[in-house]
Amino acid sequence: METALTRLVGVRHPIVQTGMGWVAGPRLVTATAEAGALGILASATMTPEALRAAVREVRSRTDAPFGVNLRADAGDARERVRIIVEEGVRVASFALAPSRELIAELKDAGVVVVPSVGARRHAEKVAAWGADAVIVQGGEGGGHTGEVATTVLLPQVVDAVDIPVVAAGGFHDGRGLVAALAYGAAGVAMGTRFLLTSDSPVPDAVKARYLAAGVGDVTVTRAVDGLPHRVLRTELVASLERAGRVRALGRAVRHAAAFRSLTGLSWPRLVRDGRALRHGKDLTWSQVLLAANTPMLLRAAMVQGRVDAGVMASGQVAGVIGDVPSVGEVVGRVMAEAEATLSRLRGLAPAPPLP
Repeated sequence: METALTRLVGVRHPIVQTGMGWVAGPRLVTATAEAGALGILASATMTPEALRAAVREVRSRTDAPFGVNLRADAGDARERVRIIVEEGVRVASFALAPSRELIAELKDAGVVVVPSVGARRHAEKVAAWGADAVIVQGGEGGGHTGEVATTVLLPQVVDAVDIPVVAAGGFHDGRGLVAALAYGAAGVAMGTRFLLTSDSPVPDAVKARYLAAGVGDVTVTRAVDGLPHRVLRTELVASLERAGRVRALGRAVRHAAAFRSLTGLSWPRLVRDGRALRHGKDLTWSQVLLAANTPMLLRAAMVQGRVDAGVMASGQVAGVIGDVPSVGEVVGRVMAEAEATLSRLRGLAPAPPLP
């Protein structure tokens, strides 16, 4: 299926696997690329050295295009951009809107720039700055999310910009892909559906917890890091919501120290990243420090398999997913169902004329 997205990035199918921290590593991205979709490496939880090694590992396994996701507000964003350029990565994806300068630097090197946005005004801004496409995530999406549903946000953005729009938040099958195309999108991006595959590195115990969840078991909380975060409802999340400010702050300090040790970031760099996170948001400095919870609490689940001690970011679609196929099976199934849906729609008889 050819769309503006497939032509832009050179993939066979208009499907994007999102850059999920601790999940979207070389194994998952390679499987996605080989299946004909666009795989995105998650770099925020990697050191720059680990990022370069991951890019080279994917490159050694496939000739298909893939991308790298990074935080535009991170203190080492330019270093990561340099790695993307030097290693010949096809696509740079951003969790937050990149600056005009970063977009220009990447485009000058021939890299396709695809920021993720959660509001029409953000899409308009990055489009004016030269972004090649945008991923638009509605409130159904997992992780940090907004309040506007995809079905409301997506057509707003499609009508506002002249670049390809990729729909995210609530997609897991071929019917959803056709619906997104009908709204004017050039493809869909999926996170939870790719997390729940046999090619995902997430431990089986964690996958089982996702499979057991119903739609009502996916909630939005600010207790993790002060920002709206869509996650599976667990006892840990409930305990975080019950915790007082002093306990939460102590936990955040411990997690900040652990994340610093794991990634090699200095305390000054963590503080600078915290300032960037706070900029433009109504966050207290206590909430900024609480943001250190996120990578380590996610790691506890996604790497260590600790369903009791980790946070599990999740889209609402977790409540309707009931299996763990391979990535190739997911992509093939989505495309086959999309073609069947399109054929069914083409066969609908036109309504009789009004009298």
